[in-house]
Amino acid sequence: MTSNNKKIDSRHITHEHLDKIGEVAVYYGFTPAKSPSVSKEDISLTKDILDGDYIDDETVRHGKLPLHAEEKIAIIRHYEEQDMFSLPQPVMFYFKDAGKGTIRKSSYPRYADLEILGPSGSIAEATLIQAARAMLAEEGYIQTEVEINSIGDRDSIARFTRELTAYYRKNIDEMTPECRQLFKQDPFELLASKIDSAVELNTIAPKSMDFLSEPSRKHLEEVLEYLEALKIPYTINNTLIGNKKYCTETVFAIVNRDETVATKKLSDRHILAVGVRYNGLAKRLGMKKDVAGVGISLLVDGSANGLRKPVTKFKRPIASFVQLGLESKLMSLEVIEKLRQVKIPLYLSLAKDRLGAQVSNVEKYHTPYVIVMGKKEAVDRTAIVRETETHCQNIISIEELPAYMKKMESEHYKK
Repeated sequence: MTSNNKKIDSRHITHEHLDKIGEVAVYYGFTPAKSPSVSKEDISLTKDILDGDYIDDETVRHGKLPLHAEEKIAIIRHYEEQDMFSLPQPVMFYFKDAGKGTIRKSSYPRYADLEILGPSGSIAEATLIQAARAMLAEEGYIQTEVEINSIGDRDSIARFTRELTAYYRKNIDEMTPECRQLFKQDPFELLASKIDSAVELNTIAPKSMDFLSEPSRKHLEEVLEYLEALKIPYTINNTLIGNKKYCTETVFAIVNRDETVATKKLSDRHILAVGVRYNGLAKRLGMKKDVAGVGISLLVDGSANGLRKPVTKFKRPIASFVQLGLESKLMSLEVIEKLRQVKIPLYLSLAKDRLGAQVSNVEKYHTPYVIVMGKKEAVDRTAIVRETETHCQNIISIEELPAYMKKMESEHYKK
């Protein structure tokens, strides 16, 4: 599943399993890879969690978008088999195709998947959302919005489930037969339902965010801080639940708010991408080591011309990015996007907070330039651009950084 990188020349790196739209993901640090096949064992392990393994969306046939737990299991299994614990963490993948052997089809097309495995923190969700929105923009979806909820860790989920069940039992005499049936199946089925009687019942139902543990509350707050820093519009959707058998913490979706999408056959789409965190899945599978995971699936036709064209080489980054402190980390994804717009890739270690770990990454790649952003730079909206060989450095505004780095790139390859 890891990319087979091979030097073509000093300017490029080859990537297998890459297409034009996937280049967006590579700028954010994702490695293009072949989706792991879903084995019979994966399917067997998934059987007991398939019920409820979807997100409700009233705009699709049957109203359900599968989350494909079997593919998450295949990814985690591959992570363990390939001893990816020993790689720099987290490990980030771009999959342009669904895994072979996937057992369920969605009425939505599967466009691409982004997955982050290993310790990553709240910046993982922010990176997934930012990269996915950039990919959707390439497909013509400009006005998008994020819907997000948190069900918390296992303790949070257990407390919430108890309160939700008690609420429904208290109101069971007022329930319609359809609501009673959903409640009998699973309280979360009733909570996520979009039928009118369920929506009315759930108006004053307990909310999962009211039962979050302190770590879970902090995690959600950090994710929302990233969205606000990136000026990404979002709403809290308390009925966005996911599968409580393995999903944890955040559940999120990117929805289309642009009614002027040119391609009419896509104009009726509501959810364009759906993401979940699944920190609890590895232990449920009996693995000795836990594996934190979070991913997002893009669900569009992919009709824009040329975006599925295979790409055999990608520009080798001439700069590494180092961020120090929360303020700079909040701004880091904005910097990456500005540089992506002018085709300047970076070597990234956004999930690492310690300077030493980031410096090790810089030394590993030995790029001609290093972009450094600390608290002062974040407040001033500037960055330090340092030349590796001479140690000369300049302070550049974030707005001027793309043009400056294009100039540095040009000068570097003239040498």
